[in-house]
Amino acid sequence: MTDGVTDGIADDPDVELLKRHLDGDPAAFTEIFRRHRDQLWAVALRTTGDPEDAADAVQEALISAMRHAASFRGDAKVSTWLHRIVVNACLDRLRRRAAHPTSPLPDDDHAPSVARDDYADRDTAADVYAALATLPAEQRAAIVLVDIEGYPVDEVAAMLEVPSGTIKSRCARGRAKLVPLLSHLRGGPDAGVGGGPDPGEQLRNPTGTGHVEPPMNPPREDLR
Repeated sequence: MTDGVTDGIADDPDVELLKRHLDGDPAAFTEIFRRHRDQLWAVALRTTGDPEDAADAVQEALISAMRHAASFRGDAKVSTWLHRIVVNACLDRLRRRAAHPTSPLPDDDHAPSVARDDYADRDTAADVYAALATLPAEQRAAIVLVDIEGYPVDEVAAMLEVPSGTIKSRCARGRAKLVPLLSHLRGGPDAGVGGGPDPGEQLRNPTGTGHVEPPMNPPREDLR
């Protein structure tokens, strides 16, 4: 971990935790995990579209971050650095899945249980996930981070280590591909505002996905 922490990043409380972790504090990385687990899990689940892949990607990423904490350069927030590692782990899994395709969505045995009144929301979310699954991995990650999670383009560019213009381009291309696949959710291509559920809102709304809880435990210190 370098000492040249960028102005504004020095106030990030996670930086101090990361320093304590490097100094041997066994509780420091567990606290980082506790702070960011839910956000990292949401990104991983919406990027991979599969709870098992998402859990594995987050766990692998956090183990990697714990082992290689000294590589943190201090040019971004710790949360941005963690998102970068998690998204890269998700993209690796998506590329492997594309090379060895199976079912694009988890089967019903792995789907979260929902109340009867939530079936319509769940069906909408399933349609959106299926549409996201048709996008190239890099476009899908950009759409998830910018349009669903709401991160600024510049921060997503820092996460993925590409120019901001590249993120804008990936989002634009991804949106163009999603429109014909999801127009039925708003009552058809000519439907106005209020014509039906907003696909992006369905992914942001946990009732649409059954609110799957992150099933991960903190990385163990004996894995360092």
